[in-house]
Amino acid sequence: MTIRIVTDSTCDLPDSVISRYKIPVLPLYLNFGHESYLDGVELSRQDFYRKLVKSEAVVSTAAPAPDMFRRAYEKLAAEGATQVLSIHVSGSLSGILGVAKLAAQETTAVPVHVFDSRQLSLGTGFLVEAAAKSASEGRSLEKILAELAEQISRTHVFAALDTLEFLRRSGRMHGLVAGLGSVLQIKPILRMYDGNASSERVRTRGKAIDRLVGILKELAPLERAAIVHANAVERAQALQEQTKHLLPVGEIPLVDITPVIGAHVGPGAVGFACVRTRNA
Repeated sequence: MTIRIVTDSTCDLPDSVISRYKIPVLPLYLNFGHESYLDGVELSRQDFYRKLVKSEAVVSTAAPAPDMFRRAYEKLAAEGATQVLSIHVSGSLSGILGVAKLAAQETTAVPVHVFDSRQLSLGTGFLVEAAAKSASEGRSLEKILAELAEQISRTHVFAALDTLEFLRRSGRMHGLVAGLGSVLQIKPILRMYDGNASSERVRTRGKAIDRLVGILKELAPLERAAIVHANAVERAQALQEQTKHLLPVGEIPLVDITPVIGAHVGPGAVGFACVRTRNA
């Protein structure tokens, strides 16, 4: 029995993990008006943010076609996989899960199970890594799925946005509300837990950071954590220093999130992806 894991480019896992477990990562599309780029392949993060700030074109994101998934599944079968577990960004946020399911139905070379991470960014990434580790240790698909369901119940992602402008541009927020936010210095806190996205509003960047720290305290102690940011490494470093007493022992990665997510939250966002300690 050989189980292989597939995911998409929203998972934000570092290349070292992707390479260690040989995980195919299927890129989503970034669309600037009529120009289309494969996420993480045809446009660097630095070039993306420069383009995002300067461009007046509507920026949208899209899932790849089912054929890209099917080819990935068939390639793994040719490499000896007897089962494929395809883990993706929450179905409440993207249509990529439906595309993967369609491709799985069309794949005859190997059984494919499509799994909704109910998360985004490293919330998904931590699940992908856990599944790949368990598969490498010979656990059954049934056991891996049970482990993932349990980890989902302990996984949280939350971040403070620096601006409402890009939510407005992406159509995720009414323009009038975005305008009021700019005038009042509103810094939204976006949260993702178990497939449910929610938001809070605070005034000023300083209060937004205080709220992030407060949420982290509520969730501690933590088994795993990473600081996520959108082209804001200095803010991420400052946040790491401020919260190091709340973070798990060991290296805490600072991850510049995928442009597919950055297109909606805009530059300057900072936050956390974390997994609570069991029975915390």
